[in-house]
Amino acid sequence: MNTHSTSDQLKEIVKEKYAQIADQSREDNASSCCGASCGCSTVDAAIMSEDYSKLEGYVADADLGLGCGLPTEFALIKEGDVVVDLGSGAGNDAFVARSITGEKGKVIGVDFTAKMIDKARLNARTLGFSNVVFRYGDIEEIPVDDNEVDVVVSNCVLNLVPDKAQAFAETFRILKPGGHFSVSDIVLIGALPDGLRASAEMYAGCISGAIQKEDYLQKVRAAGFENILIQKEKKISIPDDIASAYLTKEEFATFKSSETGIYSITLYADKPASFVKPKAVEEKKAACCGPECCSN
Repeated sequence: MNTHSTSDQLKEIVKEKYAQIADQSREDNASSCCGASCGCSTVDAAIMSEDYSKLEGYVADADLGLGCGLPTEFALIKEGDVVVDLGSGAGNDAFVARSITGEKGKVIGVDFTAKMIDKARLNARTLGFSNVVFRYGDIEEIPVDDNEVDVVVSNCVLNLVPDKAQAFAETFRILKPGGHFSVSDIVLIGALPDGLRASAEMYAGCISGAIQKEDYLQKVRAAGFENILIQKEKKISIPDDIASAYLTKEEFATFKSSETGIYSITLYADKPASFVKPKAVEEKKAACCGPECCSN
């Protein structure tokens, strides 16, 4: 079974693409598919990304135009909260979150692209923020302790993770009982044509890594979350020249006339306040472990 190797290959595709993006300007990134260059002639810069510029804490140098929503706007962050941003990039959402948590809070950005971490750390130093840190790490194994975090945010990143169930399990693990997440992500309704799903460019560009909306919600439920709420939903319109670049004429015609949809959703969920981590089964003591090993 080569599932593990396939997962590693997909991660490398995303890592390489986002390392390239880290060296580009926001204008270059925003004029492409969720930041990944698609080689298309005319692309709406707002295909997926949303305008952060009016949000408090916005830092233009940290905005690479890679998101598909405004999760921090919906995340119910409070002053003093500990916030984790999964797939933090150059720090855009982390800095917006910091404007809400204030000096008493802490924001931890996690990303597995070294160049993004370097860029985010430089931005934090330039801004003089001592309570915003960026850690190199994989979302399937988040470098944060159990029950440490009040709020988790993420923007158009979890769909790029091969093992989404593990990503949500890890999100659940790091949240305090009663904590919550708000993530913006890409999901599907209906079957995406093979030509789009198979494309590495489209995978790194946020679309082909997406799964069915109900499957996505089920993985959140299976991780143990409750009070799941779609805070915002928006259908993504892919320009003809992008779709046609990956599909045959017949596939393109079918795709355009079908009900298949690509959606940006911002999703909220709670970790139950009553959650108690199950205790490990205690090891039997060497002495008096039963009649088979103890003498009278």
